[in-house]
Amino acid sequence: MLTEHAPAKINLALHLRRRRPDGYHDLESIFAFTDFGDTLHAAPAETLTLTLSGPTAAAAGPDADNLVLRAGWALAAAAGMVPGAAVTLEKRIPVAAGLGGGSADAAAALRLLNRLWGLNWPLDRLATLAEPLGADVPVCVYSQMRFGAGKGEALSAWPHDPAGTPVLLVNPRVAVATGPVFAGWDQRDLGPIDPALPLDRLRNDMTAAAIALQPVIADVLAALERAGGTSLVRMSGSGATCLALYPDLAARDRAVTALADSDWWLCPTHII
Repeated sequence: MLTEHAPAKINLALHLRRRRPDGYHDLESIFAFTDFGDTLHAAPAETLTLTLSGPTAAAAGPDADNLVLRAGWALAAAAGMVPGAAVTLEKRIPVAAGLGGGSADAAAALRLLNRLWGLNWPLDRLATLAEPLGADVPVCVYSQMRFGAGKGEALSAWPHDPAGTPVLLVNPRVAVATGPVFAGWDQRDLGPIDPALPLDRLRNDMTAAAIALQPVIADVLAALERAGGTSLVRMSGSGATCLALYPDLAARDRAVTALADSDWWLCPTHII
């Protein structure tokens, strides 16, 4: 049996630029990944099957709709083979939370089955195959710090490396669908991401629309600010998960203590 980690994606910045004729949005984002995530296992089998387990498995939807299976079918079709593997997904990333859980799982499935089936394709080839599966799946194939443009699939290096930075993820236990948040965007282009600017001078342009749908997001952001010690507080993706970056583990852990009385989901982790 082989194992593959599916790191949760976070957006350190997310600038919306315009709505495209194909229904997607042109955007710019700084993608990073955390040590926290899901785990996939796979063993040889005659057919491709998926078994879900873990604390957020029930919210992940029917197995037949899971992006893990779609990724496996796509890889097998591209390789000209019949797909066969018994895949188990240990689901920990909250669903519809702005952490790219489904995308991370699909990307991990591509990497895992690429090894199991002895294809040994490079990540660049897997990332190209991943594009039809979702805008965030290509960057999740790499699971490394990247700058994303287009609809998120045009990836390039980012000049700063925050690997090891302590992070606190906080979700108020509400799901936020991406589509309605995009629909609620005010269509104002406030400018591109400037790599010369510090992160706290950048934005997540989806924040206001997400708060309009789930006002508790504003409470989470305010609570993280009040807890102090952070260099950045921001909503991730389309929400509802918010993140805070810290200079050291002690500062992060003090924030965990400050929020411990809430009924929110708290996840202390770090950027990989």
